[in-house]
Amino acid sequence: MTPTPSSAPDDATRRLTELEIKASFAEDLLDKLDQIVIRQQTQINALISEVLHLRQQASDPQAPAQRNLRDELPPHY
Repeated sequence: MTPTPSSAPDDATRRLTELEIKASFAEDLLDKLDQIVIRQQTQINALISEVLHLRQQASDPQAPAQRNLRDELPPHY
């Protein structure tokens, strides 16, 4: 079925509208993914900082070792 000359502009308008909707959804998804990446990078940076702190603490012979009360429980517990 070939489009009639009067239906061709309507078809082009409909297709353009559909493409605009798809582009809008793609932009929204991209923004959400960007926020996720930013949040994950913040978490990664915090974990790296914590690991470095723990390594420094473990290699420092002057630092008092933290006691864990579970280690001091009698064996029958």
